[in-house]
Amino acid sequence: MMWENGEETAQRAAQGPSDSASTAAVAPVSATRKSDGTHRVVITGMGALTPAGAGVPALWDAVMAGRSCIGPITRFDTAGFETRLGGQIPDYDPVALGLTKKEVRRFARFVQYAIIAAEEAMAQSGLRPDEADAARIGCVFGTGIGGLEEFENGCATLTEKGPRRLNPLFIPTMITNMAAGNLSIRFGLRGECLCPVTACATGAHSIGMAYRSIRHGYLDAALAGGTEESLTPICLAGFGNLGATTKEENPAKASRPFDVNRSGFVPGEGAGALVLESMEHALARGARIIAEVAGFGSTGDAHHMTAPEPWGEGAVRAMKMALAEGGFSAADLGHLNAHGTSTHHNDLTEARALAALCGSRAPEVPVTSVKGAIGHTLGAAGAVEAIVTALSVAGDCVPPTAGFAEPDPEAPVRVVTEALRDYPQKVALSNSLGFGGH
Repeated sequence: MMWENGEETAQRAAQGPSDSASTAAVAPVSATRKSDGTHRVVITGMGALTPAGAGVPALWDAVMAGRSCIGPITRFDTAGFETRLGGQIPDYDPVALGLTKKEVRRFARFVQYAIIAAEEAMAQSGLRPDEADAARIGCVFGTGIGGLEEFENGCATLTEKGPRRLNPLFIPTMITNMAAGNLSIRFGLRGECLCPVTACATGAHSIGMAYRSIRHGYLDAALAGGTEESLTPICLAGFGNLGATTKEENPAKASRPFDVNRSGFVPGEGAGALVLESMEHALARGARIIAEVAGFGSTGDAHHMTAPEPWGEGAVRAMKMALAEGGFSAADLGHLNAHGTSTHHNDLTEARALAALCGSRAPEVPVTSVKGAIGHTLGAAGAVEAIVTALSVAGDCVPPTAGFAEPDPEAPVRVVTEALRDYPQKVALSNSLGFGGH
């Protein structure tokens, strides 16, 4: 996924400030289209619920401060588990965050998280489906795993009390498409409603699919993102027994992307939501443009169920595709928001991929990973990181990587340890990699 500064984008298109309704009518169509005639796609709203708390400002403050939001998991007893730390949403109260008690009973956590993030994104965008052609506004919202808590509870009820005692709404509560479905219902989005499921690449794929639908004229706008409720016993046990999660007991050292002493990822939970629109649609209604989604690349490395192809061949192709689609080259890259999971194989692969992309310039390119601050939110990660990447480009800055202390000679990338400020950049990349070679 590639991002371009939104203020510059709008000014070039409309010859005026991005939040000025008066300039919308004078923007020539050619300025709102790519060279091939397809639509340029912009971000007009963003929302987040993460281990940093509710809202994009809480996420941004934690990431820019390099503050770890990782701590002991308190939702259930972690005795006997390989991993006891996680990125848990602090003081989570869905009713205080806008849901009704009935919705809390009926919606799985991953759906609740998606709704809370989406409410913020839709409010910021000012997009009103009831005042537009709702059939031209879609929803592309995925999750890596879905309603694990409901699944665990349902299995226990079936075993202990028998089939007749199972919740009649068990299936529509826990299946993965219910975040997208309920968001579409909640906001009246009657365009295509999709739920990508590509493990830890889900959030990025959701944004990419929405981008493509808008770019090629199938939609005018879309609500896109990812959500995950990964802090459950079966999820923690599964990843722990796989050897993917850290056994570190010190929260400050648990998630250390690209650090030579990294020891596995820290599971996190939450959601990220973005409102995407064609530039024509956004300017016509006087929307404030945050950033432009300038390009998208998606590949499969056809290598292994869990391990990435060691030299990052698939990641290199995806990054090249994204840059080329936006009309840029590797020489234009301002920074890389890496997938950066703090696992040995992922970080090494990404370092090699960046080297293959940028050549001798690779050691100069700033690299950051928000997983040092909030852990790995799995299916939500790509969306949360897209938000951070867009704000970084729009704000001429690059956030630091929390937890990083000692470089890995095998992965020689320029990890940002102090926030870079007054750092103008016209384009950045956000990477997501998922089990299965996505």
